[in-house]
Amino acid sequence: MANLVYVDNSNVWIEGMHVAAFANGLAPDVWAAVTNKICDHSWKLDFGKLFNFAGGPKSDVRKAALFGSRPPQNDSVWDAARRNGFEVTTYDRNVANHEKKIDTDIATTMIEDSFLVFQPGDEMTLVAGDSDYVPAIEKLKARGIPVHVVFWKHASKELKTVATTFTELDQYLTHLAR
Repeated sequence: MANLVYVDNSNVWIEGMHVAAFANGLAPDVWAAVTNKICDHSWKLDFGKLFNFAGGPKSDVRKAALFGSRPPQNDSVWDAARRNGFEVTTYDRNVANHEKKIDTDIATTMIEDSFLVFQPGDEMTLVAGDSDYVPAIEKLKARGIPVHVVFWKHASKELKTVATTFTELDQYLTHLAR
């Protein structure tokens, strides 16, 4: 039995900064931090800790994939992710500097991997929090594939409901930081 892990980098990192803003008194609650775009920029995600938390020991992870937008040339974030066991897929931002293609690629990669990589007894873990993933999870579960979601407490209610299990990251905010 192994785990296949899929991470929406910007989603987990930005929402983590909102949770950190609340935890460190910069916002009265997480929703105020999200709504008013209040972030604690001192909070940095540790990819190795995220890998271990979401996937378990490396020997138990069949695949770990991290998806995000192309960083500036001097940004070492993707190298750090690779060093910690992630396959990295990046996309350029659009002309309005918004991320595109990330959620779609994660969902389609999960479906593709369910045929090409997944083995009986394996499980999938998604580290993302929005409802865009609900249809893919429903299709995977209909085929008997367990899909666990690991994300911040304020994830989409529908996503929490459809997941085989949902694990809240909020209590691990400090542990996941570097």
